[in-house]
Amino acid sequence: MPVSGPKPPWLRVRLPAGGTYQEVNSLLDNLGLHTVCEEARCPNKGECFHSGTATFLILGDVCTRRCRFCAVAKGTPQPLDWDEPERVARAVEALGLRYAVITSVTRDDVPDGGAGIFAETIRAIRRRMPACRVEVLVPDFQGSEDALRVVMDAGPDVLNHNLETVPRLYPTARPGADYARSLRLLRQAKALSPTALTKTGLMLGLGETPDEVRAVMADLVSVGCDLLTLGQYLQPSRAHLPVERYVPPEEFAALAREGVAMGLKHVEAGPLVRSSYHAREQIEVATANKRE
Repeated sequence: MPVSGPKPPWLRVRLPAGGTYQEVNSLLDNLGLHTVCEEARCPNKGECFHSGTATFLILGDVCTRRCRFCAVAKGTPQPLDWDEPERVARAVEALGLRYAVITSVTRDDVPDGGAGIFAETIRAIRRRMPACRVEVLVPDFQGSEDALRVVMDAGPDVLNHNLETVPRLYPTARPGADYARSLRLLRQAKALSPTALTKTGLMLGLGETPDEVRAVMADLVSVGCDLLTLGQYLQPSRAHLPVERYVPPEEFAALAREGVAMGLKHVEAGPLVRSSYHAREQIEVATANKRE
């Protein structure tokens, strides 16, 4: 049964406001850029914007898939914008970022799924900010290893691709996706670039069981995935899937410990955790654990 009533206290966040928040918003508006912070209604937007960071959303702001948990607009996207990578790089430079996260809508309407724009964005950031680490959160490219190779050849520090939920719930939550295909992408990314970290994320509260989450973590270890994020699913609107359960913080903490014990380098878990939340800190922990 879907939950009803007010959210539990651990999900309450402060509304965004203040000088730095407005400065980041203005910069993004002036450069004609989108962020997943805005489009996906991330609950951490205020905290991240206040710290002068943002997760850039490339390939436009309209997705060709209709995942039932996601707030990003669905429909027919505009043509690809090949000036977009340079604008993202200018924003990274203006913000003085040491760590940039680049994600996108899914573009099943273009042959390479937008891989070329991803690659050029990585290169543009490196030209302007050579010391900045770059994490890319990519779609599944419809299973194309050639498209994934284009991205990996550009040398991202982290290749992130979210599984989002457990296999049983894919037909309901991700009708255009395939669990095995997404898992294969993570394996292929590690094979194409063994020095890059690989990462994925799950939302909890869609009706999955703890045992199903543990099974996914075992799958991730089997494909060499380094990093996992676990966060609470929050219903963007009444048109989206309902929340089946609010997972308490202590359960997130327990799953994080289990994931590391199973062989993951780091698990960032908590009700408000999202893929790019504390992303730089995540890679630092994972890198340290990788050396041990």
